[in-house]
Amino acid sequence: VRSSWPQPPSTRRPGATCTGGDGHPPSAGLGYYITLVPGPVKGQFYYLYMVIDVWSRRILGVEVHERECAELARDFFDRIYRDEEINIKPGSILHSDNGAAMRSYTLAAKLKELGIGMSFSRPHVSNDNAYAESLFRTLKYHHSYPLRRFRNLLSVRAWADGFVDLYNTEHRHSGIKYVTPNQRHYGEADAICSIRQETYEQARQQHPGRWSRPPRDWRQPQIVQLNHPRRQKEKQS
Repeated sequence: VRSSWPQPPSTRRPGATCTGGDGHPPSAGLGYYITLVPGPVKGQFYYLYMVIDVWSRRILGVEVHERECAELARDFFDRIYRDEEINIKPGSILHSDNGAAMRSYTLAAKLKELGIGMSFSRPHVSNDNAYAESLFRTLKYHHSYPLRRFRNLLSVRAWADGFVDLYNTEHRHSGIKYVTPNQRHYGEADAICSIRQETYEQARQQHPGRWSRPPRDWRQPQIVQLNHPRRQKEKQS
């Protein structure tokens, strides 16, 4: 019966702001993205599915498939949800691009079942998916990424799993004051940055002549937004 179908996903951007106090808040903002990686033959590509926690920049999971489809997108997110259920709460927002799999009723029905809202990139707005663009640039410019092509599907999957572990545990992310996503996710970032702030202040007091401006602010960002209001106003003016 048509009336029982889920409603088409809204293009509005609800909950595009994630705020936090002490420690790590539930994953109120999630990003779900798909990108192409080159296969062994020219013109052949694999599809890399990835879900991230926008607050911590932590990659929650990755899968690689030979095709892009709604069923794969739904099943992958369902596995992510079951693994991260303690962090992903009803009322969270999943932000994605406008691909067919993300716009599908299949994925929309699953998200509705889980109580998760949807948000989409606005058409023709190049910086509306900044977290995905930044992450995929880091991924594809990483020194372990092949210069030409992956040999086969298994090699892509093995590489992707290794990259996720490296990114979450070793990558010092500039957007979160050069701590790793795992450090922010598990509530360690504030203590790390507090030590850095104290070190900078001590250095400035010992050698004030070397400082022409105030030291770097190492406080962790407590508000994370998909599109900063100030930038939106600038684009509108």
